[in-house]
Formats: sequence, structure tokens, C-alpha cells
Amino acid sequence: MSETAFVLFQNIIGGIETFLYAVCLTAFFYPFMTEKKERQGSKLKKILIVFGSYIAISLIGNFVPAYGWLGLMIVIILLTASSGYLGMNRNFTFFMGIIFFCIRNLSMLIVESIDFFTSRYWVQEKTLVEDIFRNASLNYIFIAAFRIFLFLIMLFVVGHRLGKQKIELQIRELCYLILTPIVAILFGNIIVRLWIVVKDDLIFQLYEQYPIFLGIVPVIAILFYAGILITIVSYQEMEKLQEEKKKHFIEEQQVHSIQERMEEVEQFYNGIRQMKHEMRNHLTNIKGLMESGNYEDMQQYLSKMDESMNVFEITIQTGNAVTDVIVNDKQKAASKQGVQFQSEFSYPVSDRYDAYDIGIIVNNLLQNALEACEKMNTGERYITLSGKQKRKFFLIEVRNSFDGEIKFDSNTNLPVSDKEKDISLHGIGLSNVKREVEKYMGDLDIKVKKNEFSVTILLQERRTENEY
Repeated sequence: MSETAFVLFQNIIGGIETFLYAVCLTAFFYPFMTEKKERQGSKLKKILIVFGSYIAISLIGNFVPAYGWLGLMIVIILLTASSGYLGMNRNFTFFMGIIFFCIRNLSMLIVESIDFFTSRYWVQEKTLVEDIFRNASLNYIFIAAFRIFLFLIMLFVVGHRLGKQKIELQIRELCYLILTPIVAILFGNIIVRLWIVVKDDLIFQLYEQYPIFLGIVPVIAILFYAGILITIVSYQEMEKLQEEKKKHFIEEQQVHSIQERMEEVEQFYNGIRQMKHEMRNHLTNIKGLMESGNYEDMQQYLSKMDESMNVFEITIQTGNAVTDVIVNDKQKAASKQGVQFQSEFSYPVSDRYDAYDIGIIVNNLLQNALEACEKMNTGERYITLSGKQKRKFFLIEVRNSFDGEIKFDSNTNLPVSDKEKDISLHGIGLSNVKREVEKYMGDLDIKVKKNEFSVTILLQERRTENEY
């Protein structure tokens, strides 16, 4: 093989590598692209944007000297600027770009030490120029293939880890996550510049001058990669912990709210008892007004009594004070919104259900139903609640009208809220329901049919400690 053929061969392999890296970048981004009708395009267009950005910038780099860093930043900036169209969080897109190029550089540093040995093995005993170029070509193919293979493994592990939990990054969190990869990129850039140094027409090779770096550089690259993984995992665990704290905080708030309403109910029953005691006085007053013939005053007196009695009215009785409070509160809220509310809920007679657990389930389901009805601009708005005990099982169902548009979380299979004001609380209501259901080894089933959303929950009686 001649020198010209060898150079051409290197350019062809380099072009194939560029194509494969562009494919890897696209595959890395693809799982995180979401669909939104109002401002995002089809998946094919998104793929072309990611793939085309890398290819275009890489081609320009062939004609611009010392282009590596600049090209890297241009690709990342282009992808970040397109994050809205791709359906990705802007900060997360920037983080993904940094991670991709960092892993590419780290895989290159690891393989370069292997290249130092294999290149000498392939050519050290060859004397003919043709043999040297031929073996150098074989070594070039081997190193390029091994570099791509190692890069794919490293990228897949990080991508799989990122795919386990959705990340919505703020600036502070972004700075925390990109610190290690940026340092790794800087380290790789320094090592690359030191590989071959020309001074006074003399060529100094780093690994020939300092053989110890043959082991040190790959180890440092591996440590950087491990540091990136540890940082991602620790961040995701921290996010899980924060999410759990939020869920427990909301549950505690709900229980506290129910307890406060229970105190109001206690006052309500005290008021009824007081009314019983005062009834004799009322009857005496009415009798006196009637005997005196003052019928107009008697009518006003009776009207005031009727108003005072309305305060103590509970329109829906479930068989339990906790669920009485919740269902009646939601019924009143529905009435104010003009939503039809129907309840056939009967609290289970078994003492193996905790009233507060049932209360949290019913409260969250009805609250979600009210919010869904509130967003409807047209059509019939309604909520129906049912609760029936069948032997050792208790069945709860809530059906409500909604606007027909809903999005499910790919990880939890639960609907997510569209409350843009508080993104951190997405899906927490139904997550709380799911956690309560799991206490009773139950099941949660969600169905969407046209403009009706229904949640069906099946609970089992909890065993006592003696039964385990």
C-alpha cells in the first residue's frame, strides 16, 4: 500500500467514524425526545436535526485547523438551541451534549494506550514501505473499531442510567452534574496536546518519554467515567428522596386537614346536642307567639330556626365520620362549580380498614376529578363516586368527565398533572393513592374512554399481626 492510498484509507475510516458517532448521538438523544403537538415536530425531523448537526459541524472541521473544541461547542449550542423543538429540557439537552463528547474523549484516551502497543507490534519488524502502510492500515481499523465498541458500551450504560428517571434540571443542578465531565474534557484536551510535541525539529512522544503514562492516563479516564456515573446516580437518588419527602409532606397535610375537619364535625355534633336542649325553649317561644296571635313574628322565628338547622345538615352519609367530611366537602365544591355530583359510597363494615387511609384515597380521587371538571369549557360535567364491600374486598370507583387530553408518565404509568406553576408536584396525588392501595395489597386501574376518566381501586382486608 502506498502513502497516498494509506491517507485515502484513513480519510474513509474517519468518515465512517464520523457517521457512526452521529448515529450514536442521535440514538443517545432519541429516548428523551417527547411529543407535544403545539410546538414540536415529528420524530423523523428531530432525528435529522441531531444527526445533521453532528455531520455538518464535523465536515466543516475538516477545513478549519484547531477546530476540535470549537466544533464541540457549536454542536452542543445547536442542540441546546433546538431543545424546544426536540421536546427536551434546555439544561438537560446541554448536559446530554457535554456527556456525549466527554465519553467520546474518555474512550479515545483509554484506547490510545492500546494503540501505542499495537502500532509498534504491527510495523516494528517490517522493512518494506508497502508492508508498513498495509499493517498500519490494519492497526488503524482495529483501533477505530475498538474505540467505537468501547464508546458504545460506555454511552449505553450512561443512557440506560439516565433513562431510569426523568430529569428536569435547573441551573444549579446542571452545574453540579457537568462539573466532572467538563474537567474530564479539559484533561483529555491537555493529554492530546502532549501526545506529540515538536520542538527544534525534534519530535517528543509522551508515551515514549514517560511510559508510566500508558497506565496512568487510561486509569484516570476510567475514574472520570466512574465519577460521572456516581454523580448521576447520587443526583437521581437525591431526587427520589426529595420526591418521597414531598409525597409524605402532602399526605401529612391531607391527614392534618382531615383531622381539622373532624374537629369541626365534633363541634357539629355538639351543636346538634345543644339544639336538642334548646328545642324546648324554642317550642315554648313558638307556643307563646301562636297563643298571642303574632303569626308574622312566629313565621320569622321559624325561618331563623330553619337557617340555623341548615348549618348542621349532612346531605351524604357514608357510614364513617372521616369519609362523611370528605365526600360532603367535595360535593359542596362540585355544586359551586356547577358539576353534577353523585355518590353511592358506603364505608366498609370491617375494622381492618383504616379510616384515614380510605380518606386519603377518596380525597385525592375526588380532588383530581374536580380539577379535571374545572378545566372543561364545554360539555356535561359530572363526578360519580361509589364504594362497596364484597366479602374481604372493598371496591372504590370514581368516574368524571374531562377534556379528553391526558398524558401518562412512562415510569409510573400514572397520569401526570399539567400544572406548569408547580411541575415538581406532577402525579403526586395519584402516587399517594397508589401507595395507600399497596398497603392493602390492592390494585389500581385507570381507564380513559372518550371524555370520561375512571379510576377503580380494589382493596383487601389487612391481616392482623397474629395472622401472619
